[in-house]
Amino acid sequence: MRRRKRRQIKERPLIIHGDPKAIASEAFRTLRTNLQFTSPDREVKTILITSAGPGDGKSTVAANLAAAWSQSGSRVVLVGCDLRRPVTHAIFGVRNTSGLSAYLSGRVPLDEVIIETKVPGLDLIPAGPIPPNPAELLQSKAMRQCLRELRERYDVVLCDGAPAIAVTDAAVVASQTDGTVLVIQSGETPKEAALHAKQLLERANARILGVVLNRVKVSDRTSMYYYHYYYSDAE
Repeated sequence: MRRRKRRQIKERPLIIHGDPKAIASEAFRTLRTNLQFTSPDREVKTILITSAGPGDGKSTVAANLAAAWSQSGSRVVLVGCDLRRPVTHAIFGVRNTSGLSAYLSGRVPLDEVIIETKVPGLDLIPAGPIPPNPAELLQSKAMRQCLRELRERYDVVLCDGAPAIAVTDAAVVASQTDGTVLVIQSGETPKEAALHAKQLLERANARILGVVLNRVKVSDRTSMYYYHYYYSDAE
């Protein structure tokens, strides 16, 4: 398998990689562990990360979760499945000139769109140029073949999908993956929107593994004290 290094623009720092002792980093490791044990009787290798609406932080969650998983020794690939408003390429500082949409359109082979990131064990497939028919591409035979091949190559395949309410894309991808994680923003996502997103995913036969409450304000000083004490004692 040929993987290309293509960091060409300013990247956004991953908290899990740049500051592994931060409270947020520990939260992503906890999320990883919870997902690993969520289904002991059924293999979960392909996971969709989606949100109720735009701006909930699903792409940031997906990227940091992917990095956390790779830090455990797993071979991980993060796939940019939001073909309408792609973000993953910017997080890792690569250009979006080629990616999943190019592969699904038959313009390039799969190996040509896999990029090696600076995080050991973590590869990236950017979303690619915005196509005129995102939903059709995501429910194509090529997409199913893509996920099958990635399952064979990697231990974990994380898909950063479009918001569940805005378009049908997330439901399409959810029906093809082993599980789905729904991201909602603390204090911002309306309860009705979160429930509606859940219903849309369930109608697509998605297996919802859990919900991530993102951007929670940490105000418990006692918890912060014990967290920092733990790391100080371990060093």
